[in-house]
Amino acid sequence: MDFSYSDEQRMLADTLERLVTDREWNGNATTQTAPSGLWQTFAELGLLQLPFNEEDGGLGGSGIDVMIVMQALGRGLVREPYVAGLLLPGTLLARLANSAQRERWLAPLMVGEHRLALAWQETAVRYDAHGVTTHARRQADGWLLEGAKHLVLGANSAEAILVTARVDDGTLGVFVVPETSNGFERRDYATLDGQVACDISLEGVALPHDARLGEDAAGALDAALALGRAALCAEAVGAMRVACEQTLAYLKERRQFGTPLASFQVLQHRMVDMHLNVEQAHSMAILAAASLERPADERDYRIAAAKAYCGEAARFVAEQAIQLHGAMGMTEECHVSHYAKHLIMFDHHLGDTDHHLEFISDRLSAA
Repeated sequence: MDFSYSDEQRMLADTLERLVTDREWNGNATTQTAPSGLWQTFAELGLLQLPFNEEDGGLGGSGIDVMIVMQALGRGLVREPYVAGLLLPGTLLARLANSAQRERWLAPLMVGEHRLALAWQETAVRYDAHGVTTHARRQADGWLLEGAKHLVLGANSAEAILVTARVDDGTLGVFVVPETSNGFERRDYATLDGQVACDISLEGVALPHDARLGEDAAGALDAALALGRAALCAEAVGAMRVACEQTLAYLKERRQFGTPLASFQVLQHRMVDMHLNVEQAHSMAILAAASLERPADERDYRIAAAKAYCGEAARFVAEQAIQLHGAMGMTEECHVSHYAKHLIMFDHHLGDTDHHLEFISDRLSAA
């Protein structure tokens, strides 16, 4: 099978490599509350339109195109919420929104005028996207939301948050909740790798009828999470490659007993193990990106396998990079420490390794 890029994809990869290389290093997350200059650059390059179909005003990019973007962002440890602020909410809007909702929320999203966020996780059910306890009750003048959401990424810079809730008729609904809504509260905090997350509470949040996107949102939510997981796998591969490169450069420079550490065979073997994990993770990321258009059951099975493997590989590469750097690998001044923390946190976003292995096991048992 030919995995080489097309001419357009090579141009995209080269452009992103230059963009990421030229940007100033910022190992820590940003607490900005408005789209940054880099986000506007994404808009000018068409990166915000890339994942969406042409009939939605996008560029009709494939899963491989998204993979190229995410690998570059992973290499640069770019903190812009491309997954949390664009892919997840944008996919739900593209699949569920009516024409008026698209004009109000999706069109500005694709040109960088605002960002959105998706609140789907709850403490009691963790990664079960369909086991939500947040409830939406229909009223004469709209909807009333009650509940709480956990670990919402990108909400600090979002104009509105898409919230999943169980509706009276038993269907899963997605509601657009502006942060100015009465009864909406948000508590921000930093994750291990410096991203900004929040917990939100919804106490009698009243919304108009048109705040709901579509009818039953279960299938659209699964598709959005599948795209997000495939994108995260690609981002992790980009970050793992840099962690390997920085570790190898350190071993070549650092000397022990008068010789470079890279000359010791046992350390060479460990570097080989790191590179093997990266290459295998890259293959799984390609599998995930190429599976997005498959039937839902096959898509979810393949992407769960990719996310599980990439999660294990990311943790292995992070731990080896830190150990081979020694004590300095734990310092803020050492760039590899930021990559290591990001790789460890990768496993917990959109379902950790145990969650996806359990999903795969259940599918195999059922078969």
